[in-house]
Amino acid sequence: METIILTYEDVKELLTMKETIEAVERAFELHGKGLTQMPPKVYLSFEKGDLRAMPAYLEGKAGIKWVNSHPENPKKGLPTVMAVLILNDPETGYPIAIMDGTHITNFRTGAAGAVASKYLARKDSKVFGFVGCGRQAYTQFLALKEIFEIEEVRAYDINEKNAEKFVEFCRKWTEADVKPIEDVCDCDVLTTTTPSRKPVVMNDWIREGTHINAIGADAPGKQELDEKILLRAKIVVDDLEQAIHGGEINVAISKGILKPEDIYASLGEIVAGLKAGRESNDGITVFDSTGLAIQDIAVAKVVYDRAVETGKGLRIDLFRGLV
Repeated sequence: METIILTYEDVKELLTMKETIEAVERAFELHGKGLTQMPPKVYLSFEKGDLRAMPAYLEGKAGIKWVNSHPENPKKGLPTVMAVLILNDPETGYPIAIMDGTHITNFRTGAAGAVASKYLARKDSKVFGFVGCGRQAYTQFLALKEIFEIEEVRAYDINEKNAEKFVEFCRKWTEADVKPIEDVCDCDVLTTTTPSRKPVVMNDWIREGTHINAIGADAPGKQELDEKILLRAKIVVDDLEQAIHGGEINVAISKGILKPEDIYASLGEIVAGLKAGRESNDGITVFDSTGLAIQDIAVAKVVYDRAVETGKGLRIDLFRGLV
């Protein structure tokens, strides 16, 4: 057997957002039906950052993502987040592919926001707000435009240059009215992608009927939303255990403001039809995204299949001489 080695550029060339959304939606459906294996993330913590192991199995696909988070990396000319993904053949355990997982992480996270919005946002949503205009905002936008007819994009970042770059990017992909603006929360779908450890979106700013994709909180102590918003909202998580540990709800849970039983559903339960999504144009919905290994493995299999079809990547006999 051969192992296919795929670089960042290879993965970027092989993967489309449409395929990513389809794979992620299917992964959530299987998760909701209890048809996946996904042990909790394993963390190695260091002074300057951390490493996380994320294994998963679903529908004949198995593998693991090994990903870091080192906030000071840009000063050293390195990305904050880098990921390597190993895809295995479940029948033999053979590593059929070793690929960049960074692009997959960005795309599958954007796809998760789009899938959540498909089920939780109002169908007539036209105005989309973004708080935080870093790398993840781009893929959130690319995914949302696959689901909705976007008429207006509102963008805000504490760094004005980030907001301006994001606005320029969006204008290349849509004819919608795109503008940097402080009144970003007056929208139908709000996406937050900041690393904040204190609320950056306050309760008074959110009107009834809004859907919020809370993407930034992915570790204990992180939060982007005023807890009062959570008390008003129907809260949907990607995975309850992960969300309690390090998702948007983690601070409210630790303070006793929320209890686990206050969480309405997992996104998988809604995609699988076990629970309803948005049921009226009123009310606030929040999707708490922590990022699941099943998303990574589902999308990695799409990349692998395309590499096999196209001949992309370097093929090596990784275990030559072992037998």
